[in-house]
Amino acid sequence: MIFVSFLSSFSKPLTMALSNSSWRLLQPSFFLMGIPGLEESQHWIAMPLSVLYLFAVMGNVTIIFIVWTDPSLHQPMYLFLAMLSGIDLVLASSTAPKTLAVLLVHAHEIGYTVCLTQMFFIHAFSSMESGVLVAMALDRYVAICHPLHHSTILHPGIIGRIGMAVLVRGLLLLLPFPILLRRLIFCQATVIGHAYCEHMAVVKLACSETTVNRAYGLAVALLVVGLDVVAIGISYAFILQTVLKVPGGEARLKAFSTCGSHICVILIFYVPGIFSFLTHRFGHHVPHHVHVLLATLYLLVPPALNPLVYGVKTQQIRQRVLRVFSLKGWI
Repeated sequence: MIFVSFLSSFSKPLTMALSNSSWRLLQPSFFLMGIPGLEESQHWIAMPLSVLYLFAVMGNVTIIFIVWTDPSLHQPMYLFLAMLSGIDLVLASSTAPKTLAVLLVHAHEIGYTVCLTQMFFIHAFSSMESGVLVAMALDRYVAICHPLHHSTILHPGIIGRIGMAVLVRGLLLLLPFPILLRRLIFCQATVIGHAYCEHMAVVKLACSETTVNRAYGLAVALLVVGLDVVAIGISYAFILQTVLKVPGGEARLKAFSTCGSHICVILIFYVPGIFSFLTHRFGHHVPHHVHVLLATLYLLVPPALNPLVYGVKTQQIRQRVLRVFSLKGWI
């Protein structure tokens, strides 16, 4: 009798584990809801998102083309800008097509592997964008605080190494995300309350232990954003100290103006991102559709606005853009 009872107690969790495993094998896909609570308005919401994606693709492709084809722009500031545009292009293209498909044609299903791949690209390239912003802050620091040594300090070899370091950091830090997710068991409906595969939204669906996933996700977010914001802050503290020593208000204004575009891009990237992160982690009373809209806009607004910011505020970029379009007879 004791032996039978033992077999019974052992077989029950085993059966549950097998059934969970079988469930996962039989249904290896997720269902993206889009924007929960705003189902009736999703077609209208898709319109501005489509415009943002169009601006992101056209603007960033233009920036990359101009920097690539114009040797006079092969300087640290513009090379980092080309890196930023490439990252923005991947970031927007990892998010927008599937999001628009969900909102416009109700293509809600996404495969398990495709979901993890999308999630990896979104988070990895967000980390890379943050790293490039740090590199651009370093460029502004060297240009203002050590102008005579700018070209010798930030020569093409160093710029290439910085770009490689940003790439490797993003890949290595975010590679554990899909690996850790693969060990989870999903034994309930795999409905994601988002328009794309977001890390925490997928983690919350698991019925197995997720402490490691949650802790690692929070650690990466704090490590990347925390260290990068501190590095940018230190760079601009030295820049401010140097500029305030420059005699004459006009000279100070000119020095500050060289940082204007970069400061705008920093604000566009970090402010919505930090706000979205805080509301997602701690804003329990914020409606869920607000979380989803903020998270989606965070991935599309910076790629759409960054080329416009540099196009408007940077004379060299603006002149090359006008020249390209005039040659094509568009203006």
